[in-house]
Amino acid sequence: MTLDLPGHGAAAAVEGTLPEIARLVLDALPREPVVLGGYSFGARVALHVALAEPERLSALITLGASRGIADPQERDERRRRDEALATHLSDVGTETFLREWLSQPLFATLGPHAESDTRSHDAAGLARSLRSAGTGTQEWLGERLSELEVPTLALAGELDTKFVLEARAIADTVRRGAVATIAGAGHAAHLEQPELVASEIEFFLA
Repeated sequence: MTLDLPGHGAAAAVEGTLPEIARLVLDALPREPVVLGGYSFGARVALHVALAEPERLSALITLGASRGIADPQERDERRRRDEALATHLSDVGTETFLREWLSQPLFATLGPHAESDTRSHDAAGLARSLRSAGTGTQEWLGERLSELEVPTLALAGELDTKFVLEARAIADTVRRGAVATIAGAGHAAHLEQPELVASEIEFFLA
C-alpha cells in the first residue's frame, strides 16, 4: 500500500497534526501487523504511528527521519520558518516552490528527473501540511522512542550528514534498532540509489 498523506496527492484537502495523521494511517492499514515505511515527512508520521499503536506493526523502516527538535526555542523558531515557507508556497505556487525546494543542498545529489516525479501539486494543501505537521509542530520524540520495541531500521543517505546522525540516534534509542547508510546518496536516497535502499530493506526484513 502507498498512502497519500494529508496535504499531498489525492489527500491534498485533508488536514491534520502528526498524531491525527498517525490515526488516519492506522485507520487505513490492515488489522494484521504490517511493515510500515516512510520517507522524510512520511518517516515522521511512521514514528508517530509506531508510538501510537506498536502492536499494529511487525517492523518499522524510516528514511531521512527526524525525532523533532528538543529545544523549545529552536522548535518555535522552526515553526515560524515553516509558517513563512507556507505563505511563500501559497504566493508562488508549486512549480516555482518545487524548483526552489530542490535547489537546497539537501537535494544536491538528486538528478534532474526529480521535478517530474512529484505527485503533489496543490499549493494550498502543501501549505496546510507545513503549518499543521511541519517539524516545528512536532513534539520531541527522543525519550519516547526508548519505549518502542518494534524492530526498526533507520536509513539515511551517507551524504545527508544531519540525518545520518538522526538515523543512528533512532537506532540506538529504540529497543530493537538497526541503522544503515546509503552510499553515494543524499536525503532522497530512495530516488538516488533505489537498488541499494531496496537491498538494505530486504536484508533487514530477512
